[in-house]
Amino acid sequence: MRAADFAFKILVVDDSNTIRRSAEIFLKLGGHEVVLAEDGFDALSKVYDMAPDLIFCDILMPRLDGYQTCAIIKRNERFSSVPVVMLSSKDGVFDKARGRIVGAEHYMTKPFTKDQLLQAVNRFGSLMQGAS
Repeated sequence: MRAADFAFKILVVDDSNTIRRSAEIFLKLGGHEVVLAEDGFDALSKVYDMAPDLIFCDILMPRLDGYQTCAIIKRNERFSSVPVVMLSSKDGVFDKARGRIVGAEHYMTKPFTKDQLLQAVNRFGSLMQGAS
């Protein structure tokens, strides 16, 4: 079975309401359960509450940025295996490298399409199935 044959719990963290809602629509069309968070602090409480299978996390956010949020999640033994995909409007080598340093598995540039988002879910489907 492919990852697309499974419904996953996905957390989308972004301070932009437009990005959050677009991701929610695209992922729900793919058959997934979606929870939204508007910043890193909001995301951390939702990670503990919902134990997501995958996290899409914006980098530039107020209060707690995406790098800090990812690092905190990855340091927690319970959630360290949850794949994190960093989202950014920048496509720089430094941004991608910094994402990997804090434990992110992938990096996507915004704006993204429905296909790009669902391809990322499929890419990490086997990881998520192994962790469940």
